[in-house]
Amino acid sequence: MTSANRDFLRQKTVAVLGGTSGIGREVARAAAEAGAQVYVLGRSAAQAGPWQHLHADVTDPQSLRQAFAEIGRIDHLVLTAGARVGSPRLEDATVDDFRKTFEVKLFGNLLAAQQALPYLAADASITFTSGLLARKYGAGGLLKSTVNAALEAATKNLAKELAPRRVNAVSPGVVDTELWGEAGAEGRTAAMAKIGAGLPLGRVGQPRELAEAYLFAMGNAFVTGAVLDVDGGGLL
Repeated sequence: MTSANRDFLRQKTVAVLGGTSGIGREVARAAAEAGAQVYVLGRSAAQAGPWQHLHADVTDPQSLRQAFAEIGRIDHLVLTAGARVGSPRLEDATVDDFRKTFEVKLFGNLLAAQQALPYLAADASITFTSGLLARKYGAGGLLKSTVNAALEAATKNLAKELAPRRVNAVSPGVVDTELWGEAGAEGRTAAMAKIGAGLPLGRVGQPRELAEAYLFAMGNAFVTGAVLDVDGGGLL
């Protein structure tokens, strides 16, 4: 996507929930570089950048209402919040594992979309974040597979319910972010190399490559109800 293709973001407002780190932060950066007024929403402090930071917790409706009211009109809403949970097998999963997984990534993101509705422009877009495990199965993948599959189903339902506003999801594969450890850490580097070797492209994704997919979902006015797989061939 060239800079000329990003003119649609000039003087538009983009709200990125979960934008204080990882993919969300890179989406915020890319949108700001394209000329958007960007708000990063999250529980933790945001790094300094070309955006405004607002505290918001996807499990707290009041904090969401306050944040969206402060922003006002929203042209593009990006939802990347998720819980940091492991990959337990069914026999090892705890009640807290189940609750945290769905409370944040499914219920929390849907709650955020609901609370943003009064502020969404008539032609606004909403972009959720799924994951390749929604359609790639294996031992230990139960929680992440089911929550991502549910979010993809919600995306398609809301694309019809909220039309003409557009609703899509980006489904990342493995991406080199701080979820895997600190930048430059030996363990993170080794994990990325091992996982990347098993992908058709021979490497894992970079946050900027994912950000491009979110900008595509925001900018293409004929895309709705879509799940954009950006996984280096991980589903093949």
